[in-house]
Amino acid sequence: MPNSGVKLKTRQTVKAKTKSPFESTGASNFANQDDTSDMDVDSETSEEGDDVPEKDDAEKRLEELLFGAEDGFHEALKGHQSGALVPFGQSDDEGRFGEGDSEAGDGDDDLENVPDADLFFLDSGEAPTTTDLIEVHATPSDAEDEEDEVAAVWHDSDDERLTISLASKQRLRKLRVAESEDLVSGKEYIRRLRRQYLRLHPVPEWANPESINKRRKRADQGEDDSDASVADDMDTDEDDTELSAQPLAKLLQSATELTKLEDVTRTGTKRKLRREVLDIQRLKDVGGNQPSSIDSLTFHPSYPLLLSSGPAATLFIHHISPSAPAPNPLLTSLHIRRTPIHTSTFAPPTGNKIFASGRRRYFHIWDLDTGKVDKINGTGDRKEEQKSMERFKLSPCGRYIGLVGTARKGGGLINILDSGTAQWIAQVRVDGRGGVADFAWWSDGEGMTVASKNGEITEYDCRVRRVIARWVDEGAVGTTVISLGGRSGRSQLGGDRWVAVGSSSGVVNVYDRREWAEARAAPASSDAAGIPRNPKPVRALDQLTTPISHLVFSPDGQFFAMASRWKRDAMRLVHLPSCTVYRNWPTSNTPLGRISSVAISPNSDHLAVANEQGRIRLWEIRG
Repeated sequence: MPNSGVKLKTRQTVKAKTKSPFESTGASNFANQDDTSDMDVDSETSEEGDDVPEKDDAEKRLEELLFGAEDGFHEALKGHQSGALVPFGQSDDEGRFGEGDSEAGDGDDDLENVPDADLFFLDSGEAPTTTDLIEVHATPSDAEDEEDEVAAVWHDSDDERLTISLASKQRLRKLRVAESEDLVSGKEYIRRLRRQYLRLHPVPEWANPESINKRRKRADQGEDDSDASVADDMDTDEDDTELSAQPLAKLLQSATELTKLEDVTRTGTKRKLRREVLDIQRLKDVGGNQPSSIDSLTFHPSYPLLLSSGPAATLFIHHISPSAPAPNPLLTSLHIRRTPIHTSTFAPPTGNKIFASGRRRYFHIWDLDTGKVDKINGTGDRKEEQKSMERFKLSPCGRYIGLVGTARKGGGLINILDSGTAQWIAQVRVDGRGGVADFAWWSDGEGMTVASKNGEITEYDCRVRRVIARWVDEGAVGTTVISLGGRSGRSQLGGDRWVAVGSSSGVVNVYDRREWAEARAAPASSDAAGIPRNPKPVRALDQLTTPISHLVFSPDGQFFAMASRWKRDAMRLVHLPSCTVYRNWPTSNTPLGRISSVAISPNSDHLAVANEQGRIRLWEIRG
């Protein structure tokens, strides 16, 4: 007799474990078979005859909460096959969130049959006040943008589902077409960002194929039809400078209260400065922050104009007018491509030209009368001696240009060129380790004083084109800079009375050349007479402790400025002829910074100081 407690299987046996509704099962089985036949499993016995305990109510309720109800699971699968999305625990008739009682029922009962995807959301900030997209106003350029728009390499489908509020953030309001516009789609937002970027950064000419083709056609019609010449023409400096330069006469017409400076020597109103205490007043700064340090600063000899330049390769001309509604406005500027400017100056004595150069084998001449900018290359037979034209000085007479040449072993040299023709005239060679430290033209332009880095000073006369004397700076420890100023009342040695020599130790020696000129004026004097080999300085100034980088004499010869760029606020003013340092200026609150250049106006009434931060401070010297 078979055991009556065991039922015989009439169908295919299955495992005794109860299947979860989410266990992998073909969708067609749930669609074609009856639910009872699919789940017809004898939970009491197994093929081996083991008893399986029946699930209690707590386990069934936990399984339903975790995996959902079986009826809802089957209904969801059927709805998925038919194309409609029905959440678990709901039928097709109830809708997504249910109707009637399901929406107004108790919270706990309703959440039991809601899928997990509907229970959680991503918090990405405040939701917009309205979910309706405002109609995008058409603009004249919309159609053109769509036609010219290049097909994107990659497309993100999420961009079409995004919604961006243009009125919620201040930086996005400029993208609106109308003031009432707020929400736009992601695709429209991207298009407006691209259009705004092109407004601020237009496509350069070299990146536009049409402009390049036009330039090539014009080049083909000319004498030179090579592609290389076209590329060279695009990179030349003259193209940009000629377009941006304007004649000085036109600039003077547009400037108000721009008159020539009065010559104090003719009017006889020359003031007398006191010693130790200086009456000085700060004025408004000249312009704003320039893009780089200001390495060169020069006043115009006739007009209240200030020229500044630096590594940013741009020349700035400001009108010095502190009482104007906009004090010291920018008159004009000129950018020289690929040429970080080291030295720039007005050409004396008229100032109708500007010479500028950097660490290049050429320099530029800006003619202010015509607005034309010429690029002057160095002489071909002296390329090894003059590899760079960054350090030059124009003679006060305006006829010569002195260029510091490449240092050679055991000494240095200075090439002298004609300022009108740029032809080589003469060369000054000096001995001494390290080469030329600095040089200064005589006030009449007929000679120069050259300082070697080892402290030896050379006096060179351009009229006879030879060295007339050599003398040694007392206690020189690495000479850095030299300057001439004042009037001796004699024509010998250029008529300069004072010579100041700065060293790397921060000491400045001041010498009086008046006795040297008197000795040379004697009838029986020789070429080397009058200048001792080891002269004694009138005063050795040791107020600064870092290497001296700037020595500038005032045109009237009553004071000079000494400064060092290697320490903040390292500057002093020295009274002449007493050679005493002014003790009331600068103060601890004077905003000088790291000084990169110093200039004094032709009337000696304005002092301009530029620093490495690109600022130009201006002071008025009253007495």
